[in-house]
Amino acid sequence: MKKFVFYITALIAVGASLMGCKRDNDYIPVAVSPYISNFDLRNLFKNTDLVLNTETLGGANFIKGVVVSDYSANNMPSGLLVIQNSRVAGNAIDSLRGIAINLGSEASKYVPGDSVHVKITDATLTRANGILQLTGVIPSNIEKKASGRRIILRAVTAGALASRPGFYESTLVTVSKGKMDPAPVNGDTNAGNKTINDGFGTLTVHTEAGATFANQKPIPFADFTGIIFNTTAGIQLWPRTANDIFPLAEIIPSPLIITGYLTDPSGSDANYEYIQFKATRDINFATTPLSIVTCNNAGILAAPNTGWAFGGVRTYKFNINSGTVKKGQFCYVGANKNIWGAGSTDISNGVWIASKQYSTVNGDDFGTATTNLLANSGNVAGVAVFAGLTVTAESVPLDVIMYGGGGTVYSAGPPEVGYRITNTDQYSTIQNRVTVPFYGAGTNTKRFGLPTTAGAFTMLGGVYNAKDGTWPTGRAAKFIIMSATATLSSIEEATGFTTLVN
Repeated sequence: MKKFVFYITALIAVGASLMGCKRDNDYIPVAVSPYISNFDLRNLFKNTDLVLNTETLGGANFIKGVVVSDYSANNMPSGLLVIQNSRVAGNAIDSLRGIAINLGSEASKYVPGDSVHVKITDATLTRANGILQLTGVIPSNIEKKASGRRIILRAVTAGALASRPGFYESTLVTVSKGKMDPAPVNGDTNAGNKTINDGFGTLTVHTEAGATFANQKPIPFADFTGIIFNTTAGIQLWPRTANDIFPLAEIIPSPLIITGYLTDPSGSDANYEYIQFKATRDINFATTPLSIVTCNNAGILAAPNTGWAFGGVRTYKFNINSGTVKKGQFCYVGANKNIWGAGSTDISNGVWIASKQYSTVNGDDFGTATTNLLANSGNVAGVAVFAGLTVTAESVPLDVIMYGGGGTVYSAGPPEVGYRITNTDQYSTIQNRVTVPFYGAGTNTKRFGLPTTAGAFTMLGGVYNAKDGTWPTGRAAKFIIMSATATLSSIEEATGFTTLVN
């Protein structure tokens, strides 16, 4: 028996030995890519000059990418060729990075859309004049592979740029709805540094004195496209040509701004939900009538073909054509004047510009009586303010917010249909020079979340320029915990929402 066990053990040992040899013989070597992405290259820099070689580059020798720099209008940091690429196939935005290559006069030979391969061994990765860049690259080590390649253009806010400058450095971006602050006056030109505010922060737009558009009159409100550079003076956006500054239509200031809403009162929702607004000027509604429209898309996935005017169970309208409100006052639209449902604090001492028993009474002109005016779960919902008392599929709101869940409320068509939006802190009707007039089109997908605590009041705090209708600080949601004994002061915080007049 012992001999038998010995033979079996010996056979297993021999088999294992043979299998080990088999694996060695079948080993498949893995070739290291000769290319390193800008994402990985930038991560090699540790605030000290780094001479690049095959070892420091992990076996690579090259970078490749698409040129975004443009010398045609003379508004580039001298001698820098700027390319961007993605770390992964498909040009994933989250790994898109740029790098500047100091080539001297050779840099101007390349144009946007050129695809290039660059040998970077023996070059130095350094930060000069604040800009992370490669120096010592020999012009002959750059090979142009193609022309006219697609350039990825990212839409970004000034706030995002400030929080992640390295993420965006040396890439092409667009900052939408940038308002020059201070506004241009007669005699001003583009030359130098101009500050813009997009409602999420401020950003410097830089134009060299020698740029072909330096002496042109500044555009006070525009989409600003350009390359981001982290200079010694801070983060700057450099437009490449005059066409990178795209003027936007004038915004019509709204007399009322949406500042909050209660979607889930205690007990029944019927006739206890309400919307809060703030007046940006003195209003006599008899001479300046307005319409307030809500949308509720619970359980419905189709885009409304007449938008806010759809009616039925989806949109409900209030006509505001009587009464007054003073500039800076909060005011309300709803039904019963209680702060948090039946039996809670009576807030009829607040300024109510419309009170309608919406659970039993149809809306003005459209909207079926509903027990749930404001959705508290499910698909996206919203509120819009319109000038006048007529709202059709073509009507553009003065102010609009969306909140809640997802759901399909937009169709690209043709015909294109959905809920129209306007230029606010949340939405842009022109993006990358294309008209996008509906919620759900382009990047018009922002919505406020539902309260993190059931029954909370959603306060929308921000800073609004009542003179020109822009937002120096965009709205952000703050959830106010409610109770049956809460008072108006708890949802009318002086710091909760502020209007600003320049």
